[in-house]
Amino acid sequence: MERTLQKYLPERAVDPCFELIKECKVHLKIVNERVTRHGDYRRMANGQHQITVNANLNRYRFLITLVHEIAHLVAFEKYGRHIKPHGLEWKRTFQHVMLPFIRPEIFPAALLPLLANHFKNPKASSSTDARLSIALKSFDPQQEGRTYVYELPKGCIFRLYNGKLFKKGEKRVKRYECVEVATGKMYLFQPNAEVELIKN
Repeated sequence: MERTLQKYLPERAVDPCFELIKECKVHLKIVNERVTRHGDYRRMANGQHQITVNANLNRYRFLITLVHEIAHLVAFEKYGRHIKPHGLEWKRTFQHVMLPFIRPEIFPAALLPLLANHFKNPKASSSTDARLSIALKSFDPQQEGRTYVYELPKGCIFRLYNGKLFKKGEKRVKRYECVEVATGKMYLFQPNAEVELIKN
């Protein structure tokens, strides 16, 4: 397991993560990309704790995702199964478990202030924190043809992973109004939504 973690985590995070996994008796599965989620925690029928994390995540997002899912396990064990999945108990647990990792030996200097800000009140997904998400994506391997909504010029057509086409409109506070080409329905997009540019 330790050798496997070396492939997916920042070097200085391997040992503490391995200890966390052992301590929490986690069965960790590294799986193919799922578009809708980075990771998942579930308690199996036999009482075993299983955490899955997508194999395609960069080292820093992999670490945040793994700790996010371990925080679910720890919060449920401490406060009971009735708590909200991303409620106050989980937020406090996530902050507590993540804190030892927010160090310059583990994360690049550019990410540290964004992480510190994010963990004042962690969200259900780091992807909903646009500034942190964009910074984390800068460590992804470049994908041909992939871009983000905030980078696109107004009026251009783009495609989502599900094949639907949209036309980019005005920015409304933090998100962008985009019209689905087929239906004319208006949707709001996060600036860090990853899309494929079709035409300007």
